[in-house]
Amino acid sequence: MFVKEDVINALKQVEDPELHQSIVDLNMIRNIQINDTQIALDIMLTIPGCPLKATIQQDVEKTLQAIGASDVAITFGAMSDQERRELTSMLKSKNVTDQGMPNMLLPNSGVQFIAITSGKGGVGKSTVTINLAVALARLGKRVGILDADIYGFSIPAMMNIEQKPTMLDQTAIPVESHGVKIMSMGFFTKDNQPVMWRGPMLNKWIRNFLVNTLWGDLDYLLIDLPPGTGDVAIDMAAMIPQAQELIVTTPHLAASHVALRAGLMAQHTKHTILGVVENMAYFEGPDGHKNFLFGQGGAEQLADLLQTNVIAHIPFAQPEENTGSSVYAEESIIGEVFTHLAEDLLYQ
Repeated sequence: MFVKEDVINALKQVEDPELHQSIVDLNMIRNIQINDTQIALDIMLTIPGCPLKATIQQDVEKTLQAIGASDVAITFGAMSDQERRELTSMLKSKNVTDQGMPNMLLPNSGVQFIAITSGKGGVGKSTVTINLAVALARLGKRVGILDADIYGFSIPAMMNIEQKPTMLDQTAIPVESHGVKIMSMGFFTKDNQPVMWRGPMLNKWIRNFLVNTLWGDLDYLLIDLPPGTGDVAIDMAAMIPQAQELIVTTPHLAASHVALRAGLMAQHTKHTILGVVENMAYFEGPDGHKNFLFGQGGAEQLADLLQTNVIAHIPFAQPEENTGSSVYAEESIIGEVFTHLAEDLLYQ
C-alpha cells in the first residue's frame, strides 16, 4: 500500500520529453486517486494534442508500476491559457535575464558557441553542422543547432524532420532529433516558400531564435551561418562575440579563395577560428585508391593564410539509404571522421 506522497515522489523522476523537466515541477499532475494498488490521475498537457502524449503515458505507467501499482488509469487534459502563460513565464525566467538577454550568452554560462561558415554555398556547410552536432551528442554532450541560414534553410529537410516546434504562447520549444535540439526558419514556412526579407527582419528572427526559444541547458550551440559575409553573419558576430568558428571549404583552389573572406571576417570580429574543415576531400574506390575529384591543396592553402590548421578531411560517401537523412551512421567512415572531430573539439 502506498500514499499520495509516494506517487508524487516517483513521478518527480518523469520528465516532459520536450521541456526536459519533471512533470511534477511543471504542475502537470492533478487529482491523484489511490485504491489499494490501483492509481488514477489526471495529466494536464502543455498544449492540446501534444505530439509526445504517448511517451508521457508510457513513462508514467512504467514509473508507477515500478513502485507496485497494479493498474494505472490516466486521464489527459490541457492547461488553461492562464496556466500556460504562467508556465511560459516560469520557464523563460530560467532562460532569460531581467534585461531580456538569454542566460546562455552570459560569459559564465558554460555554453560553447561554434559558428560553421563558408565563403560560398554548396560546399557542405550544413552537412558539417548536423553531423558534428550529432557526434557531440553521441559523446554525451547537450547540443543545439540554430539554423541561421534564413534564406537557405536546410537543416529540417537534411535531418528528415517533419515535426514542428511546440509553441507556448510566443515561445518555442526546439524540435529534437538524434539527441540534438533544433530551431530553423524551415519550421515556420509553408511548402518550401522563399523568405524575402531585408536586413532588419533577419536580425529580428535571429534574436527570436535566441530569446524566445526554450533551449534549456546546453553544452554546445552550433550555428549554421549563411555563406558569405552578409547581414546575418554580421549580426551574429555582434550578438555572440564569444563564438568560435569552423571554416568549411572543398579542396578546389577557387573554393578556398572565396572561403578566405569568411575567415578574414572571423578575424575582424575577433572570433577564434577553430580550424578548416575540408569537405568532399576525395573519393575512395573499392580498391582503396583515393581519387581527388576536386584537386588538392585548397584547404591547406586556406589554413596557412588564416594561420590555423585543417582539422578534418571528409571524403565523399552516401548517408544511410532509405532514411531521407544526411546524418551519417556512427560506424560509417564519415561518421568516424566526425567522431574524431568532435573529440578534438572537446579536448581543445
